[in-house]
Amino acid sequence: MIYYAILGLLVGFVGGIYCPFSLPPEYARLLAVAVMAGMDAVLGGVRASMESKYDTQVFISGFFINGILAAFLCYAGNMIGIDLYIVAILIFGMRIFQNMGVIRRLYMGK
Repeated sequence: MIYYAILGLLVGFVGGIYCPFSLPPEYARLLAVAVMAGMDAVLGGVRASMESKYDTQVFISGFFINGILAAFLCYAGNMIGIDLYIVAILIFGMRIFQNMGVIRRLYMGK
């Protein structure tokens, strides 16, 4: 199973190096929030797997719903002139660090 993850990582790196693209600055905030939402979902899935509570439907729905909701909040914040993307990044960052702490404890067996 880990081989698929490593293969996907390598394909992503090679694709990023040989197929670069530029993103308009107005979409950079949305991309940052989407990346944080994706990292949160993946680490939550790893944590659930280590706790033997993993459910594919919960993972997939959480991945897309969190990403869509965060992007919508950022877009709505841009429309009314409030930087709501900072709140989304802060919350996702806190959840990522929390999941990493639990994963570390589970990995160490404590």
